[in-house]
Amino acid sequence: MKCRCALGFALATALLGAGSAQAQTSWVGTWAASQQIPEPANTLAPDAMHDATIRQIFHVSIGGSVLRVRLSNAFGTQPLHFTSVHIARALGPPGAEIDPASDRVVTFFGKPDVIVPAGTEYLSDPIPFPLAPLSSVAVSFHLDEAPAVETGHPGSRETTYYVPGDLAGAADLPGAQTIDHWYQVSGIDVEAPPQAAAIVALGDSITDGHASTTNGNDRWTDFLAARLQSSPATREISVLNEGIGGNHLLIDGLGPNALARFNRDVLAQAGVRWVIVLEGVNDLGGLTREGPVPAAAHAALVERIEAAYQQIVERAHAHGIEVIGGTITPYMSSDYYHPDAADEADRQAVNGWIRAPGHFDAVIDFDRALRDPQQPDRLRPSLDCGDHLHPNPAGYKAMADAVPPGLFAH
Repeated sequence: MKCRCALGFALATALLGAGSAQAQTSWVGTWAASQQIPEPANTLAPDAMHDATIRQIFHVSIGGSVLRVRLSNAFGTQPLHFTSVHIARALGPPGAEIDPASDRVVTFFGKPDVIVPAGTEYLSDPIPFPLAPLSSVAVSFHLDEAPAVETGHPGSRETTYYVPGDLAGAADLPGAQTIDHWYQVSGIDVEAPPQAAAIVALGDSITDGHASTTNGNDRWTDFLAARLQSSPATREISVLNEGIGGNHLLIDGLGPNALARFNRDVLAQAGVRWVIVLEGVNDLGGLTREGPVPAAAHAALVERIEAAYQQIVERAHAHGIEVIGGTITPYMSSDYYHPDAADEADRQAVNGWIRAPGHFDAVIDFDRALRDPQQPDRLRPSLDCGDHLHPNPAGYKAMADAVPPGLFAH
């Protein structure tokens, strides 16, 4: 009897010790991209993905020594066979060259290939890999057959390289063709200390980085990630960019609407503790793009936008996630939307709701950071990319600088 008790105590102690060891680390996303069906102009030709290697460059936020890769077949209609997947330190941009000494085979259930079912995403096994903060990695995969429906992120602002054959572990891809979109990879997570956490930036083209520099990593989320790395208090806080160009709160546009993609792009992200919501300008601008509408339509739209925000807050809070509202930036004189005084009144009403206490857990006043003091319904000229809707890289830096100090230092 004493032997059994001793054995039981030893087993319990061992299990408790194992649990304590596991509690020392947790998975946190360091890079992510929202997935959608690429528009016809942004797809790869089927021949380009048949028996082909695709090499893509991803700029991470926090670092770690163990990582995992998330493959996506979220919009695929058939299972997709990845015959090999590799990750390595990228030596570019420009170019597809990697550091061969850093190359690692990415495995799935212990195997170097995986069949990802239609409509799903698939996590790799943990891979030992020394990942530096704010560094760039190359994820290369080989497909034997092209997907019937591609899953990807058209607004990558990063160059992808593709060649025939299985060259996933090659040091370079000479003669590779290029395209500035991402395909079939949705995230990279790192094993991080328990205080580490992720911020998800849920947004449209302003978050996605329209008018930022291709391969330059100067979206507002990139500037925010660099700013967080500059302080010891926030070095374990990552930034996950879940922006989609043309995205709406209320209707599908380029990609699913924000409420439809909330579970996958926010709740399913590893280690998420905060979500910054910067959505609504496309809903506002789209109302009158084809012409004026009655005042009742304006009032109804404002109410629906505010209700959608409330839905996001309630769904996030149910999972212990804090929600930070981003005020909608000026877009008067937009070359695309041609807003009038009624549209500007709608923007002011929505921003008033965002700023009002009791709605969001905190607010980032992107409107104040970007507006022209002389004409506050317009972007400041020095921060405007030229279309009067999207910031330029200086504007994106101003957005990151508008994040209140200490917002994430807890």
